[in-house]
Amino acid sequence: MTPDEAYEKARESDKIIPELEAIISKDAYWSYWYALYVIKGRFILAEPAISKNAFYSFLYARYVIKGILPDFMHNRMILSNDKSVKEYVEFISKNPDSLNNKI
Repeated sequence: MTPDEAYEKARESDKIIPELEAIISKDAYWSYWYALYVIKGRFILAEPAISKNAFYSFLYARYVIKGILPDFMHNRMILSNDKSVKEYVEFISKNPDSLNNKI
């Protein structure tokens, strides 16, 4: 089963299915959507995969965590050479309350 198939199965059931999480967590894109629409919160198992993609790290910070990323994700994001870094820094600096959500 692929990450997108696992996500679709979980989304259709509208519930957390632990055996599918190992599959979904390998893909940053599907992990972000799973966190947003199925878990409706942090998907800790997938954070290493999400952290490899600056764009999805930014979306994860903004729409899932609603604050600053966990330290290892934050550091990886800041060190990446991606335009999403600017958006992430603007988001956390314009939303001082997001710093209170530091994990």
